[in-house]
Amino acid sequence: MADRMALEKGIPKETILEYIQDAYLSAAKKICVPSRGLQVRIDSRSGELQAISRPLVVEKVDSEHDEISLDQARKIRTDAQVGEEVEMVFSAKEFGRIGSQTVRQALNQILQRDRKQQIQKLFQDRKGDIVSGYVHEFRSSNVILELDPEKILAVLPSSERVPSEDYQRGDRIRCYIKAIEDYANGPDIVLSRSDPEFITKLFKMEVAEINDGTIEIKSVAREAGFRTKLAVWSNNPKVDPVGACVGLRGQRVKNIVRELNNERIDIIPWDTDLRTLVTNALSPVSILAFEFDEVARRAKIQVKPEQLSLAIGKKGLNARLTSRLCKCHIDIQPRKTAELGFAEKVARTVDAFAAIDGISREQATILVNSGFHTLNDLLHAELEDLRNIAELGADAERILESVKKESTRRLSKLEEIH
Repeated sequence: MADRMALEKGIPKETILEYIQDAYLSAAKKICVPSRGLQVRIDSRSGELQAISRPLVVEKVDSEHDEISLDQARKIRTDAQVGEEVEMVFSAKEFGRIGSQTVRQALNQILQRDRKQQIQKLFQDRKGDIVSGYVHEFRSSNVILELDPEKILAVLPSSERVPSEDYQRGDRIRCYIKAIEDYANGPDIVLSRSDPEFITKLFKMEVAEINDGTIEIKSVAREAGFRTKLAVWSNNPKVDPVGACVGLRGQRVKNIVRELNNERIDIIPWDTDLRTLVTNALSPVSILAFEFDEVARRAKIQVKPEQLSLAIGKKGLNARLTSRLCKCHIDIQPRKTAELGFAEKVARTVDAFAAIDGISREQATILVNSGFHTLNDLLHAELEDLRNIAELGADAERILESVKKESTRRLSKLEEIH
């Protein structure tokens, strides 16, 4: 048993034997009566575990855990006298089924404690590192990885997975150590592939200038599996921060994109001037007007009407990432021009949305300015996308329901015509 456990757990046999003795002692304290001075030893010849207690011989037993009657003592040792100690030996066979279960439970607790100490020793200073391992199993929607070379299990929670990634047992993947949670039954190494810090660590590993401090990553905004914006700055005016991160023929950033399963990465130059930073983040969109409210941390910008969709991005992704990168809320609006064709299109779209039962004209205008230009755009919108539009907030769910009802109504009308 000790040999098998030593092989399975990667723990020396001598340590396993100590653990077995400790477990046996823990179980014996609950089962053996009397238990005064209880000890556990291994028979040198048979290898059998024995529990030994040394109760005090008394005329009348007041404590069954510490004392033994004179009559019982003389069955063990014929010359036993009151006031003396006698040695009682309990073999493993006397424990029975319940006793064996108690020993196993105690041994499992000791092994869990050992695992906890082992993990703490190996990983106490490794939070924030990137590790690799193989997919060991799945527990609910969580992925359990076996880290190499330590052969220790770690958890990649569903909340830290990339939505577009799918894993199979045996797949080798790299993750970021987000936390080491200390639980009663042992610590859990919590991994992540969706955390923005994962991107930062990958760039530090790939770009020597970031690792040595020549280039700094000032800000990261990410929607895992879709797109990341990274703002970088160089301490050395002779070093181009964007060029260094991209690498010769784009090789450095390609390596990271490959690791992220083709997630798009925008690398932009950092600037302390907010307008310049927003301009860099929205490039190639041209900013025509810029207003910033310092107190509310809110920027209002105007762009060319034909660039509005590009600035906002699909489902508002580009605008959201720019807001996170620049750490302020950004409202993107088209500049009013004399081009009546575009203005008429916007007005007609607002009218069409406002005509839907349940959507006010103000809400219709907000939807158009947020990049939704057709009923089809709204039908394919996620509830979370509408909730992220601050002006809609709690009305998002009702608006989405109104759009679905309008679509059903129009389909029914078409069927009647045909």
